[in-house]
Amino acid sequence: MNIAVIGTGYVGLVTGACFAEFGINVVCVDKDEEKIDRLERGEVPIFEPGLEEIVRRNQHRGRLTFTTDARMAVQRSLAIFIAVPTPPHEDGSTDLSYVDEVARTIGEHLNGYKVVVTKSTVPVKTAERLKRTIGEARARSGREQFRFSVASNPEFLREGSAVEDFMRPDRVVIGAEDDEAVAILKDLYSALYLIEVPLVITTVASAELIKYASNAFLATKISFINEIANLCEAIGADVHDVARAMGLDGRIGRKFLHPGPGFGGSCFPKDTTSLVQFSKEYGVEQRIVTAVCEVNRLQRDAMVRKIESLVGDLEGKTLGVLGLSFKPNTDDVRESPAIDVILKLQERGASVRCYDPQAMESARRELKNVSFCTDPYDAARGAHALVLATEWNEFRKLDLDRLREALAGAVIVDLRNIYEPEEMARAGFRYTGVGR
Repeated sequence: MNIAVIGTGYVGLVTGACFAEFGINVVCVDKDEEKIDRLERGEVPIFEPGLEEIVRRNQHRGRLTFTTDARMAVQRSLAIFIAVPTPPHEDGSTDLSYVDEVARTIGEHLNGYKVVVTKSTVPVKTAERLKRTIGEARARSGREQFRFSVASNPEFLREGSAVEDFMRPDRVVIGAEDDEAVAILKDLYSALYLIEVPLVITTVASAELIKYASNAFLATKISFINEIANLCEAIGADVHDVARAMGLDGRIGRKFLHPGPGFGGSCFPKDTTSLVQFSKEYGVEQRIVTAVCEVNRLQRDAMVRKIESLVGDLEGKTLGVLGLSFKPNTDDVRESPAIDVILKLQERGASVRCYDPQAMESARRELKNVSFCTDPYDAARGAHALVLATEWNEFRKLDLDRLREALAGAVIVDLRNIYEPEEMARAGFRYTGVGR
């Protein structure tokens, strides 16, 4: 089967490469000629463990190609996946202009039956919008004899483990209104039948909402445990013990109960605000999700106050920050709590020295007047305190003696609870974590 994936960002590139790994012929499309040139050379523009190997292997075997020619990709493919950005407007609603552009392109070049599949996270009822847009473009181009279906196949890829998530998912959600589209999508995922991955076959509207509901629930767990962590600090409890006992309850589960500076990335912040906004169009207020967003915003401020509690007035102080990406194993700094905290520190007059194993280049576009360092000890050099902002594995076993010698003040503010308070006290540090 031949398929096209339009958009070679994070979702599109992982989707295209992994479908090719299933043995499917995939053409990935993007308007960015420079990006396509790089991909054709086997250069993957994002950091994602295992992705570069899969891209190169399937290019070599002829199953994965890259192009700027959308017309060719549409006409040679039975299924067309839309994986373009859906950024937020200022009010939090979703900008669908890139999706609309792809829909018009598909309608203009139809040459036979196609299944048009949204991989991009889009508000409920976007499929109806796609049908209208494709249909209108089809009519303008005199291609009304060609049929198409619109389906939803939301992605649940975690940055840092996206390849594994695609190859061994918890479930595959397929939203479609006709049996032909369902059959084609089931065939695309047939490689997963041997490992008995559950398929959820549902309506398009339900599939669209499943993605938002899932992300909103996970974001809720994060904001909830952060509020509990703040209470733990006030009463002298340990949030690690609280979270562990909560997580052992099968009704709750242990995942996403890790306190810290709040959630970030390309999904949770955008999807929660989008859910709040498009729900209003149907007369439904998402009170819990609204509170989740507010708690997450306030948690960044709480982290800055935590730093001030140990360092004092930040004017003229130097702070080292370890971690810039919103989570480990990615170079993505979109909505990163670390970036937000650094900006707030700078607003208070602090100078910042920072280091991240992968996200330095991405962070240069977001941060000004900071020193990008060569390693954790370089970031700590001369700093009045060291802030652990992202829990990269290489930060878990730092040489504490060397770190103490590099710092101007033996102060560590651990926003990810990487270390144990007792251990840090024995090593001679003034130390604080979150909720402990």
